[in-house]
Amino acid sequence: MTDTAVRPAGSTEAPLVLTTDAPRTLGFFDQFTLWGNFGISLFGPVTGALVAAYTGSLWQGLLAVVVGCGMGALVLGGAAVFGSHTGAPAMASLRGLFGRRGSIAPTVLNIAQNVGWATMEIIVISQAAVAVTSERWRWLFVVLAGIIATTMAVRPLGSVRILRKFMVWLVLIASVYLFVQVLSKPVHALPQDSVFGFWPAVDLAAAGVVSFAPLAADYTRHSRTNKAAFGGSALGYGLAAIGYYALGVVAVATLQTNSDDVITALVTLPAGAIALFVLLVDEVDEAYANVYSTTMAAHNLIGHIDRRWISVAIGVLATGLALLVDLGNYTQFLYLIGSVFIPLFAVAIADFFVVSKMKWDVSGTAKFRWQPTLAWLIGFVAYQLVNPGTVAGWSPFWTDIQQTLFNNHPVPTWLGATYTSIVVSMVAAVALGSLKPRALDN
Repeated sequence: MTDTAVRPAGSTEAPLVLTTDAPRTLGFFDQFTLWGNFGISLFGPVTGALVAAYTGSLWQGLLAVVVGCGMGALVLGGAAVFGSHTGAPAMASLRGLFGRRGSIAPTVLNIAQNVGWATMEIIVISQAAVAVTSERWRWLFVVLAGIIATTMAVRPLGSVRILRKFMVWLVLIASVYLFVQVLSKPVHALPQDSVFGFWPAVDLAAAGVVSFAPLAADYTRHSRTNKAAFGGSALGYGLAAIGYYALGVVAVATLQTNSDDVITALVTLPAGAIALFVLLVDEVDEAYANVYSTTMAAHNLIGHIDRRWISVAIGVLATGLALLVDLGNYTQFLYLIGSVFIPLFAVAIADFFVVSKMKWDVSGTAKFRWQPTLAWLIGFVAYQLVNPGTVAGWSPFWTDIQQTLFNNHPVPTWLGATYTSIVVSMVAAVALGSLKPRALDN
């Protein structure tokens, strides 16, 4: 990479401009606690409640959570190694997959989804705070969440140290308390009016975890080893996500709630407001992660600009959007993320470990590679054909193709978009990569 570092000698903060010369200060426990904090989110119970609705069964819902989060965690761990091995942030590391110019497309998509996620995180923080206080203070909670998240993004490694030393223990205590309270209630039958099946529920759970794969290398580029990067991210985020998605599944069965009201139901538990307040404070790290990773993605395009100014601009944008918009269609947002980034990182993992033997060119002169680009497209199409979603103006096109391929029969219940897309993407990446017609790369 041709960009140079602007960092005082002896500093342990992230470089201010795009560079692979990043301090390697994070061990396994640092990353395990960091990703555990990222995985503990108020979106967890919301997603879990959706999984419960999709399965209509407590045990199928819990199994869908384990399977979906497990698959997502493996993809996340694989993406984490890109950063620890190359020293480049996430979108810059994809230069090794698509070339310098080819990496612009996933970078733009990642910026869009990260701004969306940062906005959604600030919204859910304000909504949870309103559930404990009053609606008239929503604007204040939005502004405070935006300011804290942006401040953390300006000093990312310092924020990691704070999360490791303090928040992880408070969050663990609050989490245990909520689980004890929810599990102490009797189990009721789950509603059957929104059942879509086991594998759509797995897709939902996996998409929530994979949504962090495009962020992984932004943090693991500071990892001391590849093993610490893989294990810390996959185990930390995967276990936390399983726990909090499961909390949502169980809450639907014991508190007789749904995805719209699950946070309110948890607040009404004895001392639930106190536990939710701790999680509310911890939720800011999710917004921080998205603000910082938007900055890192932007650095792949404008690597010479001081990241602190970019973070401030992104923080102001996300806070402003959170003041103006509603939470929106969270489910379809997750599916859309899954359809784009699940096949992308499946291709990246197969190419990095199998085709390229962990030798990626992440410099500013990296050449375009058509083979992984085509494999990504094939995986994306596979996901859409299995799960077209319900996005107006988009899903009907894929539904028509799906019905033609399956002769107007429904998609087999055992066919899941997540694992189908992962398998198809990886096979395509390896098969196309074995051709290696380098003369066509330019």
